[in-house]
Amino acid sequence: MHHLVWFRNDLRVNNNTSLQKACENAKLVTAIYCFDPRHFKQTSFGFIKTGVFRAQFLIETVEELRKNLTSINIALHVYFEKPEIAIPKLISEEKNITNIFCQREWTSEEVHVLNNLKDEIPNEIRIIETYDQFLFHPEDIPYDDFIEIPKIFTEFRKKCENNCRVRGLGISLKKQNTELVIVNKTKIPNLKKLGFQDFKKDNRTAFPFKGGEKTGMARVKEYIWDSQNIATYKQTRNGLIGVDYSSKFSAWLANGSISARFIYWEIKKFEKEIKKNKDTYWMIFELIWRDFFKYISLKHGDAIFKIDGILKKTYNWHISEEKKLQWINGETRYPFINANMKEIATSGWMSNRGRQNVASFWAKEQAQDWRVGASYFESMLIDYDVHSNWGNWIYNAGVGNDPRDRKFNIERQTNMYDANGAYINLWL
Repeated sequence: MHHLVWFRNDLRVNNNTSLQKACENAKLVTAIYCFDPRHFKQTSFGFIKTGVFRAQFLIETVEELRKNLTSINIALHVYFEKPEIAIPKLISEEKNITNIFCQREWTSEEVHVLNNLKDEIPNEIRIIETYDQFLFHPEDIPYDDFIEIPKIFTEFRKKCENNCRVRGLGISLKKQNTELVIVNKTKIPNLKKLGFQDFKKDNRTAFPFKGGEKTGMARVKEYIWDSQNIATYKQTRNGLIGVDYSSKFSAWLANGSISARFIYWEIKKFEKEIKKNKDTYWMIFELIWRDFFKYISLKHGDAIFKIDGILKKTYNWHISEEKKLQWINGETRYPFINANMKEIATSGWMSNRGRQNVASFWAKEQAQDWRVGASYFESMLIDYDVHSNWGNWIYNAGVGNDPRDRKFNIERQTNMYDANGAYINLWL
């Protein structure tokens, strides 16, 4: 049998369930990745959907994926084309493809692409989707239906911690298609092809890393094992400057070049062999938050993108071009907000503490349409993840999962987290 693996946000070779399944009974395995042109066009809010920083990280990730697949003799065909156009073309060229394996996505744009694809391929070709971006697999959580997912994170966390086991990492893949010499003439697009100019990384950035599975795994090794920074993670995670105040795993998690399960089992091994404390647990705690936002989007669907959110709560939102430009350009009355907005504009990165504050300022203090902020983050962030980004924005805007509907006191936050002004001075 000839199987095709369609890579989406699972850009890794290790513990990739779709790839493992495709390799189990196939005589020939082929792979494809599409840089979807729709991802490099403006959204309805006026921002490029995938900005230059994430685009560069994605290019590096796909380059690494191609190398890693080549090492096990699988060709990765790469196209700057819609999947529903590129995949049928490849099927007609390759012949005899019986199954397409891919990671299951459920947000509306991804479902739309999948449905378009189904209309363009022969009926006899099966598409086999697998949930593979979770810590707690949907089949293992203690809820019979996604509708039962609770509104409150703590309830979800405790029930899953008490009733779920994180799945293992699967087998290491052996060389495939051993009798064939793999020839691949497709080219990975560069920034110019995607509509951007080359850029140099700002030397102040807290995220100086390249994309790719190898780099992601190296970062996990360095943060957990070499420096053992994980042993103080809870104490440092609200930092603002430098590489090591937090793990920075989120960018590789976002495009699936490392998995939540991989990080989890590295932490558990560290806890067994070196040290177990509240800091090591807190990294797992954050991985569960990531899961929670994914389950919230599974439960509520497109409501996470709508102005009234999952609570269907109506506020008097405003739209001001002047306020938007002040926010984006870092020209508000708060130096702390301005520094964070300069950082994201210059580097594609912002700390978690910064994200909470600038979102609260935009939605609560300015009463501006929170979706504008979420869309700007989507464009700028290297580690953009649809579920975490929009889940956090509805949370901060008071239309999501925060029962307290809190508003950050920016001056107090500045005094707590940048009392000596080092961060503000760095970026302003």
